[in-house]
Amino acid sequence: MIQPTRTNLLQLKDRLRAVDNCTTILKGRRQALIKEFLKITQPLIKSREELSLAYARAIDALHVSKAREGSPAVVALAAASRREIAVEVTEGNLLGLRFRDLNMHETVARDFEERPYDMLGSSPWLDEAIDEFEGIVEEMLSLANFEGKFRRLAEELVRLTRRIRILEERIAPELQKNIHAMGHYLAERERETYFRLKRFKTFAERHTRR
Repeated sequence: MIQPTRTNLLQLKDRLRAVDNCTTILKGRRQALIKEFLKITQPLIKSREELSLAYARAIDALHVSKAREGSPAVVALAAASRREIAVEVTEGNLLGLRFRDLNMHETVARDFEERPYDMLGSSPWLDEAIDEFEGIVEEMLSLANFEGKFRRLAEELVRLTRRIRILEERIAPELQKNIHAMGHYLAERERETYFRLKRFKTFAERHTRR
């Protein structure tokens, strides 16, 4: 238990002010991160919805291609079109928050002339399916940037909220309780000292008169 002295009471008040200042700073940082979080969330949700629609279209075109061309032809053409995509993972920084960033050095979507087959080896339905799937891959790689920021922002917001709640609901109330108890104790002790001195003064005056 903390010794109830004036010095300790002042130290407790200083600690409470420090906790209040820290809480204010953390809330300000959380507010700034929330703004960035909302900026990322809206396009992320929109892109995911568009990606789902594009995937549905690509699947439909692929089914039509398999029905018309046959699965072996589609599989063979897919194997011929397979390639590696050059990407680079870097470290980004957002308001002091580090996250993984994905950079593409080339586009995934290709024109018909850039593909490794001629017009006779394909069909309009298969070309449509390939266009859709290449667009989906490119969009997914673009979304990876949003996903990295989104995840780190969400983690940091949860961490900040937890710290703020601990400061506001545990540490600050405990300090306030100790300050109140210690202030009350010191006030009672001062009153006792005052009355003791008053009685002593009265006794001394009576003794002097005698």
